[in-house]
Amino acid sequence: MNDPIPLLGFSTTALELISFALSVLTVALNIKQIHWAWLFSILASGLYGLVFFDAKLYGDMGLQLVFILVSLWGWWLWLRGSSAGDTSTTLVVSGLSSMQRMWSILAWLIGFGVLAWFLKSFTDTDVPYADGFLTAGSLLGQLLLSRKKRENWHVWIIVDILYVGLYVHKGLMLTAILYSIFVVMAVAGLRAWSKK
Repeated sequence: MNDPIPLLGFSTTALELISFALSVLTVALNIKQIHWAWLFSILASGLYGLVFFDAKLYGDMGLQLVFILVSLWGWWLWLRGSSAGDTSTTLVVSGLSSMQRMWSILAWLIGFGVLAWFLKSFTDTDVPYADGFLTAGSLLGQLLLSRKKRENWHVWIIVDILYVGLYVHKGLMLTAILYSIFVVMAVAGLRAWSKK
């Protein structure tokens, strides 16, 4: 599954191609608030974990495991509603308060510091700061998405734009294209969720 395949003038693998397709499907379903998105997120994350391991993007690889766990939680929340004991209460799109925004940014920065230090100290990655910053931002985006917070789309727009450059640097051209598509989809998601 990791043998090179020529595609559109660059090289990819079957694993990256399948992960690409599942990821696009995941975001499209998230925009429409269809809970099956979480199943495809779990599958895409598992496969992308292998892709990122091969590319020595260990922060992104570890992030995929966290995505799987958060996807299980998000799926449960989207099906069960906003309060654990009341299945009739559906989780609705909402926004963060000013204080929650501040804490979210602080958590992103702290996560960045911890992850960058860990990646620089204990792995052979050549991009510990980029990987740490984007991994921490992705964690924040996924947690906000699980809670149906509109700001998740703001986080994803920032993260996805920066990921395009990182994946080009690492030679993961199909994944760079995927994240370019994600930028457009995140803008569409923000518009759709802002109407709710």
